[in-house]
Amino acid sequence: MLKDFIKNNFAFLALFVVLSVIPVFSLFSPGLPITHDGPDHVARIMAFYQNLTDGVLIPRWGAILNWGYGHPILEFLYPFPSYIASLFHFLGFSFMDATKIVYILGMVLSFLFMYLWLKEFLSKSSALLGAVLFSYAPYRFIDLYVRGDIGENLAFAFIPLSLYFIYKLSVKKDFLNLSLGAFSIAFLILSHNAIALISVPVIFLYGIYLWWRLKFDRGFIIKFLIQFGLGFTLSMFFWLPGLLEGKYTLRNIVTFGAYKTHFVKLSELIYGPWSFGGSGVFSVQIGIIQLISIIASPFIAYKLYLKKDKNLSLVLGLLVFTILSIFIMTSTSDFIWSRIIMLQNFQFPWRFLGLIVFTTAVLGALLSEYITKRYKPLIISILIILAVMLSFRYTIAQGYYYTLDKFENGLYKSTTDTGESSPIWSVRFMERFPKAPIEVIEGKGSVKETVRKTTYRKYEFKSDVSARILVNILYFPNWTIYVDGKKQVTQFQDPNYRGLMTFIVTGRPHLIEAKYENTKLRTISDVVSLGSLVGIFAFGIFRFTKAKTHRL
Repeated sequence: MLKDFIKNNFAFLALFVVLSVIPVFSLFSPGLPITHDGPDHVARIMAFYQNLTDGVLIPRWGAILNWGYGHPILEFLYPFPSYIASLFHFLGFSFMDATKIVYILGMVLSFLFMYLWLKEFLSKSSALLGAVLFSYAPYRFIDLYVRGDIGENLAFAFIPLSLYFIYKLSVKKDFLNLSLGAFSIAFLILSHNAIALISVPVIFLYGIYLWWRLKFDRGFIIKFLIQFGLGFTLSMFFWLPGLLEGKYTLRNIVTFGAYKTHFVKLSELIYGPWSFGGSGVFSVQIGIIQLISIIASPFIAYKLYLKKDKNLSLVLGLLVFTILSIFIMTSTSDFIWSRIIMLQNFQFPWRFLGLIVFTTAVLGALLSEYITKRYKPLIISILIILAVMLSFRYTIAQGYYYTLDKFENGLYKSTTDTGESSPIWSVRFMERFPKAPIEVIEGKGSVKETVRKTTYRKYEFKSDVSARILVNILYFPNWTIYVDGKKQVTQFQDPNYRGLMTFIVTGRPHLIEAKYENTKLRTISDVVSLGSLVGIFAFGIFRFTKAKTHRL
């Protein structure tokens, strides 16, 4: 059956493979493309993997970062790309190659999943056009070969996948579609904070749209809400601590007002010279074919209105989200940015290009469905060729890193962010390696580190007099010091040792331990996510067993 399918569809499958591989062809070269964030992602993944090898299944502390003082960035950083890269490193790939694999998966899967979703309600040719527009939008290559944003690139794959399983749930209201949709939404949230935040409302409204198409079917809306809720509970271990414990960081201080210098001009959305420079320099163009989709939408919408076509609501909804995204990227929206602090955490208004990449791709696919059948194959072919040709030069990396898997003393000198994840009582960035993992800063005595793991350290102290000890770990709740098994009161706001833990010990030998423990919030979030995961699998096994027994 599979052999016959391949034989009958060989030309289409070959074209599909070629179109999905072209954007990532440069990633098959040795080394990692030179990008803004490439080295930082490798360092983060190394810190993440170190947690996993130490038995920490939900990494929140980057021990090798920030000159070895550690950093809480992993609590606020989308973890799913790091889980995938860690798996490939475990299988024998270098950290650089594992990072490249995640980049490749993000592009290829977004192409595949967009096609799978669109072909559920459009023709194959229109679905293919939508997948091409989604993958070949200029901003996708900014993410891949300029910014090197591993999370954003991966998150694009789970937007259409989430929509696919919501659509399948509307057709067949079974447990499989419900659970797979929940995982897709969870993976989206775990792949990139900002993309999830701007796309989740679209996904939710799509479910409401299908509910309307089903004439407000009660069974669908209940299962859809369960699906949507499970997506959030499965990912709660990440987003809830990241949201509520951000108050302990410099996030609101660092990001406050940063958006003002990153608004874009309408002319820049139409065209901008390709550049590998930073924000304000690299291109923020929407794409020529994508712009045509926006311009043509009102005319097609009017045509659908006359025909009373139910796709009218979908076209209008996508157009509204596109226009709102363009508006929020320009300086005319400053009055909104200035009043919503959470919005300022985006830092860059051009991030909303991520939503436009999606909406314009779907608009293009939808509009192509209404081309006269006689000319449809030719016009779609031309549009696909133009989309590929216009973006082809963007698929070339500016150069490659070849040695990123090793750092001085095994430590990385950066926090890997702009300092927004640094604790509020510390300096924004450390600037030098510590003299030692632990030091006597007052009194006399000797102290040495005997065990060093990601979230656990053990030290031996010897002295005949009392002493004040400095542990060169950046404090963040709940780093806790124990002396001979007893919890100690620590100071972490000494202006001479900002953000580092100090404490007093009496004049005799002591066993000192430093442990990074969960706060109540983290524990509750972990339990809810684990409970959701166990619940889904337990119910799935129950349903499978029941169905098997019934057949017998």
